[in-house]
This record gives sequence, C-alpha cells and structure tokens, in this order.
Amino acid sequence: MGRSLDARAVALSAAVLDIDCAEESARIARALVEIVSRTLHRRGVVVALSGGVDSSVCAALAVRALGPQRVLGLLLPERDSSSAASMLGRLVAEQLGIEHHVEDIGATLEAIGCYRWRDEAIRSVFPAYGSGWLSKIVIAGGAQGGVNFFKLVVQSPSGEVLERRMPAKEYLQIVAATNFKQRIRKTLEYFHADRLNYAVVGTPNRLEYDQGFFVKNGDGAADVKPIAHLYKTQVYALARHLGLPREVCCARPTTDTYSMPQGQDEFYFALPYEQMDLALWALNHGLSAAQLAPAIGVTPAQAENVYADIRAKRRTTAYLHRAAQLVSAVGEISAP
Repeated sequence: MGRSLDARAVALSAAVLDIDCAEESARIARALVEIVSRTLHRRGVVVALSGGVDSSVCAALAVRALGPQRVLGLLLPERDSSSAASMLGRLVAEQLGIEHHVEDIGATLEAIGCYRWRDEAIRSVFPAYGSGWLSKIVIAGGAQGGVNFFKLVVQSPSGEVLERRMPAKEYLQIVAATNFKQRIRKTLEYFHADRLNYAVVGTPNRLEYDQGFFVKNGDGAADVKPIAHLYKTQVYALARHLGLPREVCCARPTTDTYSMPQGQDEFYFALPYEQMDLALWALNHGLSAAQLAPAIGVTPAQAENVYADIRAKRRTTAYLHRAAQLVSAVGEISAP
C-alpha cells in the first residue's frame, strides 16, 4: 500500500501514491474469496455499476476473485442520470463477461416523492423553477478557511444560470430527497443478493470513505468494501492495470445525482481528487501544511484550510460509520 518511507523527510509528490498494481489486485482478490466464501458464506457478489472507475474496479476485482459467473452487475439509472454513465456501466459489464440487469428506478423515486420533495425545496429559493429546469448543489467556504455552506445552482430552459446561497432547511430537504436515489438502489442490490445468496459490494474509495461521502443505508451499506483503503489515484492505477475501458480510466469523478453536470469536488471535496489524495495522504502521515502547499499548488495558509476541512468532515460525518447504538450491551452477540 504505497511506498514505505520517512514521510516527514519526503518531497511530497504523486509518487507517494504509487502501488504495485499486480500485487495489490492479487491481494484484494484473495481477500474477497476469504470474505465472501468463508466469512459471509455467500456464493457470489452483486455490484451496482455506475459507469465510474470505483464500481468498475470493484467489479473487475470481483471477477478476478470469484469468476464472471458469480458476479452480477446492476445498472440503476433514473431521470437525472447521465446517459454516458449507463453506457459505460454496460460497456464494463460486457467486457468483464458478467450477467447484468438494467432497472430504471425513476418510477419508484417518483412514487415515493423524491422529485416532488426536491422541487418543492428548490422553488422555495427560485420560485420560477419548474419543468425543463436543471439544478445542482455546490459547496463553498471550507477551502477558504470558513465554515462550509452550500449554493443552489439552477439553469432555466433558455439556458440562464442562477445561483444563490441556500437556507439550511431547503438544503437538508434537497439532500434528504436525493438520498432516496442511493437508498432505492441499495434496496435493489440487496433484493438480488438475497435471491442469489450473494453479498453486496460497496464501492467507496479511501477519500470517500474517510470524508463521509456516502449515504447511510444507501451507497454506504454493503457486506464488503474492497477499495476503501485505496486513494482515488490508486483506484485509477488499478483500472488501467486491470485493462478496463479507456473511457472509464479517463473519466473525471462525478456525482451523477443532480440534473446539471457536477464534479465531486464541486459538490463536496475542497479540491480535485489528485490534490485531495495528496492532502489526505500528507495529513495521515504527519506532514505540515507548509510541506503540503507546494505539492498541490497553494499557499501554506490555504493548505492549512484544506487540513481543517478534512478534519471537520471527519467530525461531522462520523455518525455515518456508526452501527445502531445499544442502550445496553447484548452479551450473547458480539460486534464483528
């Protein structure tokens, strides 16, 4: 996992994230066999294929571990999904030779009020918002040393783009509504896992897992998370090593949750993933903000802001990692 070195003495560069991809992919495959077959006692795995690099790598690793006949891929689009994402997910499934199903969850989301609750909150900020309009949420503040806040961005059918800082109530309602998407997808993953006696694969990389970039009981729910220890840069390296399609290996990370195009750094992270990976690695290895700054092209003060933002997200999302809390221990049942 990365290079063994004296972190405090190193000149920080992307090289610290280099891994032996052949060795790491073999190690993960061995672990998957042990976890799925011997710990969980399941016959195979279900992977939701978003078209992104994380789910694609997880599927490829599962195929290496268990064989294509014991991996089921699910493509779960809805009305805001990118058509390119579905195309890439199908491309990966076909290349890996795995069975895959396409199940559009749009009607389910409509029925439970996902779009209605979201649109109601958006109209509280932009009353003209309606049919034909697009929207997204963007983050601001944390990388500049302030408290994170969120702006709502909308685009009218004529192409006019408007943005406004969001009140907390409307922000929470939009997030709660869009979280339906991850939770309905996970419900379908577990349906197929139950009918096949399979395990569900979670696909977060280290940056997402560390910073709480997932929905509790949505994409955060899984039986095994094969790449949660890998920085995003390392996941891309594994994708290339595993021979995944070039389009997947080159694609920038997106949320594919809102109707307007949106990068993950725009929605949640302080910086693009290449810089965030280095910042997280540097913080984890005890490097100062002054050591980090030149590596990511910012001032020491800005680097310290990035460190503060990482720590703040760890604090505010810690509950996402927690299991249900018991009032009293049940002695006969031990936590795994």
